[in-house]
Amino acid sequence: MFTGIIKNVGTITNIENEGSNVHFTINADFANKLAIDESVAHNGVCLTVVYIKDNTFTVTAVKETLLKTNLGDWEIGTQVNLERAMIYNARLDGHIVQGHVDKTGKCIGINEVGGSWYFTFEYESSEEHLLVDKGSICVNGTSLTVVNPLDNQFSVAIIPYTYENTIFRNIKVGDTVNLEFDIIGKYIAKYAKLYTN
Repeated sequence: MFTGIIKNVGTITNIENEGSNVHFTINADFANKLAIDESVAHNGVCLTVVYIKDNTFTVTAVKETLLKTNLGDWEIGTQVNLERAMIYNARLDGHIVQGHVDKTGKCIGINEVGGSWYFTFEYESSEEHLLVDKGSICVNGTSLTVVNPLDNQFSVAIIPYTYENTIFRNIKVGDTVNLEFDIIGKYIAKYAKLYTN
């Protein structure tokens, strides 16, 4: 379980293919504090640590993960948002994030307004992936507030701190991002569908 509050950005240092799996090695300043089998969210994707050496750690992504997320776009040098699993006696500063990406979206607009940035994303809409104005959305692992949701797109406001301390500073129009919709909204949509059929 995660909160969507990004405190670290890592850099991909090695990519190794093994059958349909891909092993990613990431340089991160907290790598030596990790343990084998620990869960870490990478751009919002929960992956298990399988190897640690010096300031790097390695995780493995299976084919299903590569197909449903933007991990297949990663190259050596790519920067990624990182979050260690939450501690249950700590503050939940963001919202409940599972690290299970629902789908990808595409950045279709970036506008700077008064020192902050509005990013607009488009995605393939579906009944179970609901957005409400001022609700929560996780974009590349970052817990954000939804602005102006439409059937297949939404915007988020990025303050300077978030812009400088996450990979939002690297996102360009046309880039693919990972989206995880609010788990509470997904449950409501599921129950509503069950009881209206």
